[in-house]
Amino acid sequence: MTTQITSARPAAGPRKESRRRPPASSATTVGRPGFAWALPAALFFALFAIVPLIMVAVLSFMSWDGISPPEFVGTDNWSRLVDDPVMLKSIWLTLLLTVLGVVLQTPLSILLGVWAAGHQRNRAVLSVIYFIPLLLSATAVSVLWRALLDPNFGIPADATWLFGDGNLFGEQATAIGVLAFVSTWQFTPFHTLIYQGAARAIPPVLYQAAEIDGAGRYRQFFHITLPQLRTSMITSMILMIVGGLTTFETVLILTQGGPGTDTTISAYYMYDKAFKSFDYGTGSAIALALVVASTIISLIVVRVSGYDKMRSSAEGVS
Repeated sequence: MTTQITSARPAAGPRKESRRRPPASSATTVGRPGFAWALPAALFFALFAIVPLIMVAVLSFMSWDGISPPEFVGTDNWSRLVDDPVMLKSIWLTLLLTVLGVVLQTPLSILLGVWAAGHQRNRAVLSVIYFIPLLLSATAVSVLWRALLDPNFGIPADATWLFGDGNLFGEQATAIGVLAFVSTWQFTPFHTLIYQGAARAIPPVLYQAAEIDGAGRYRQFFHITLPQLRTSMITSMILMIVGGLTTFETVLILTQGGPGTDTTISAYYMYDKAFKSFDYGTGSAIALALVVASTIISLIVVRVSGYDKMRSSAEGVS
């Protein structure tokens, strides 16, 4: 008699099936868009930016009055600019207005942007009113302030106790002050919008931790808010610098480079040479110099500030 011994096996529980992720279909795969998506924008940029820039560079070595055929003159246009006292003066005036724009607009934009990012009463209504200049063109703003500051019919005519004879455009100092004021009034809302968005992106936990440590509003502003706005500050300053170097409509409408050449900045001098004196070669040389100067200064700001080394998209994190 044989006895079969069977080993007892533990009762098998419910078998868990391994869950496998289904292969991602092409419709759900998220990847970097191909070059075809950027092709229309690239063609538009090349047609209206790169090609005209190349034509201006070529024309800067030509002598052309807009009617007769262009004549190659080599570096004569550039040589005349180096020895032109008006050009040298316009460079100084351009740098002066650019520095004034950065100095005036940066602190105002930061303070207003941080305030607009809060939850104060009537904040939305006041922000909408303040952002109205942002909706107007530079030409409309210049025409508006030209009428308001007219020495015969504007505000200075009724406030001689403050403005003297009322002719704010008759002296270099006051004319430059008017240009700086109008540019600040027009473009500060734009930079305020940049800082408003950046301030709202700051994690609230930073302020909560600072309050626990006993930090007041001023310490929070200087030790949390400003460092977190670093990348936005660099972006804003680059836009201010490029905008200051290429300012044109404000000078054209408000002062027309006067009195004399006391407010003739480089962009307006380019216009004067090309479209008033019909010296398109010299005007093209000035335009190309402005493009090169704006690019170099922007690259210097990026390099010095360390903006090119920042890897995170979060504000203030490098």
